[in-house]
Amino acid sequence: MEIIRYPQREDWAEIVKRPVLDVSQLNDTVTSVLNDVKCQGDVAVLSYEEKFDHVNLSTLAVTEEEIDEAEQLVPAELREALILAHANIQKFHESQRFEGEKIETAPGVTCWQRSVPIEKVGLYIPGGTAPLFSTVLMLATPAKIAGCKEIVLCTPPNREGKVHPAILVSARIAGVSKIFKAGGVQAIGAMAYGTESVPKVYKIFGPGNQFVMAAKQQVSLHDVAIDMPAGPSEVCVIADANSNAAFVAADLLSQAEHGVDSQVLLITTSEEKLLEVKAETERQLQLLPRKEMAARTLENSKFVLVANTTEAIDLSNAYAPEHLILATDNYEQLAQQVVNAGSVFLGKYACESAGDYASGTNHTLPTHGYATAYSGVNLDSYNRKITFQHLTEQGIRSIGHAVELMAENEQLDAHRRAMSIRMKELGIYETT
Repeated sequence: MEIIRYPQREDWAEIVKRPVLDVSQLNDTVTSVLNDVKCQGDVAVLSYEEKFDHVNLSTLAVTEEEIDEAEQLVPAELREALILAHANIQKFHESQRFEGEKIETAPGVTCWQRSVPIEKVGLYIPGGTAPLFSTVLMLATPAKIAGCKEIVLCTPPNREGKVHPAILVSARIAGVSKIFKAGGVQAIGAMAYGTESVPKVYKIFGPGNQFVMAAKQQVSLHDVAIDMPAGPSEVCVIADANSNAAFVAADLLSQAEHGVDSQVLLITTSEEKLLEVKAETERQLQLLPRKEMAARTLENSKFVLVANTTEAIDLSNAYAPEHLILATDNYEQLAQQVVNAGSVFLGKYACESAGDYASGTNHTLPTHGYATAYSGVNLDSYNRKITFQHLTEQGIRSIGHAVELMAENEQLDAHRRAMSIRMKELGIYETT
């Protein structure tokens, strides 16, 4: 980990940089796989499953019998945890329902919005170094609440052709329509283009490795919407002299174990606390089963000492972290100053893990600085806002002449005439 003490503001741009990866060769591979899936459908997906996931499948669809079998394999205690998490996620996302209101913008002119669910959505659930069954709940629950008619899930199987049982149980709890054994780029292509087995969807959600992210961005150019552009996962913790060093270190490591391309950033106002967290991080690292991965992640981490909490929050806003933990005494005050962040955790007890699993907020969040412009997944992510308007005769009298003038001055005569012909019929005045 790199320790930086009292950096000048002009040096912040260097501090907030993410690790840069050469993806030129990666993009060529992604394009090739996507083209094969687009042209050959299931045949290509099955072939790439054998090549990349090392499994020989005869069919892509997961059967009801397989889900029933998974129900028997998931321990009762874990299933109860999944149900609890689902209930909290459901409660939080149901509170986001949109109720449009009719507004009379001018006499006789009424405008309003209606929230309409996306009919077909695709969810990608990684199954590599960690089977992310929690992400099933995060993505499928709001899709179900929104009223999406078809919720399609793709996830890679193991070498025996089985999907992790907790993923299947989570999918059933959250109301997924169809589940397919497909991972990586081929899964994204299948949902983007449609195959003999996998339905084409209108929007794809979910995290993944560099190949998955590149595939999502490529298909979003012409074929399907995606939740957001994304990079590796990250956390920023702001700490002061009274922060619990063991808690802070645990939060940093919980992010570090995601993958070697993840990043953690500590910003603190206390030199003593910085050194204490550093020592505690090194101690706790040795206790982790994934310590080698976490250790490599920590090579990209930065521990930054600043003069005060104002500087701390300003630096955090410049970084725009996916996860921001305010582990300070004045977390309520700092929370009001957060401008750029995916999800914010307040106080010493609000660990990132709570939001990752069971507090109710969504853990699919903008990374790589995209929190400056993107929201995390929420109920609106699964809806479109369609606008409506109704004009009466009075409405034509209210805004008709303004419409004519504006269209005429933009030199769009057909636009002008569309209003003028109505004004003429109403006898407002004669037009040509």
